[in-house]
Amino acid sequence: MSKYIKQISANEVTLYNNILLLSRNKLFYTKFDLIDTFQNRIHLIFMHISFIFIKIKQNNKNQIYKIFYQKIFDLTFNKIELNMREIGFGDTAINKNMKFLIKTFYSILFNCEKYKEMGRKDKNKFFSKYLEVNNIKNNSINKGIIEYFDKYEAFCFDLSPDSVLRGEFNFKSE
Repeated sequence: MSKYIKQISANEVTLYNNILLLSRNKLFYTKFDLIDTFQNRIHLIFMHISFIFIKIKQNNKNQIYKIFYQKIFDLTFNKIELNMREIGFGDTAINKNMKFLIKTFYSILFNCEKYKEMGRKDKNKFFSKYLEVNNIKNNSINKGIIEYFDKYEAFCFDLSPDSVLRGEFNFKSE
């Protein structure tokens, strides 16, 4: 594990921490009325990081972006695994859950790749599939989440690839 940590630069850690802060934003649990669960937080991390990965993928010709992508992917899943261990999951449960989470991540990433072409109804289905809300009957919650991620997606695609590599990431949700 220590060898792995040495390979991760401060830029990857900074970017990951910024994404983690976005995913823990009180806005999701107050204004958008999401249930504050481990699963919701993981899915929010996946959604936030997916748009960054899509941005990095646009520059996939350069090896440095592929390496960065892989380091962020590894860092994210290693942190999730560590968090699961801290919560008290055993090795068998962690292995089973990690396989499921990786499949979920790729499903979210695939949906985020199509996000720009999605209509409001499809976006609502997407968020409803992965995020649990306190009051399912309240559609305005999903409207707020959709507006948030519309802004977030636009922000990510306006970033320069080099600013992503440097971990410079300062999205303001309001």
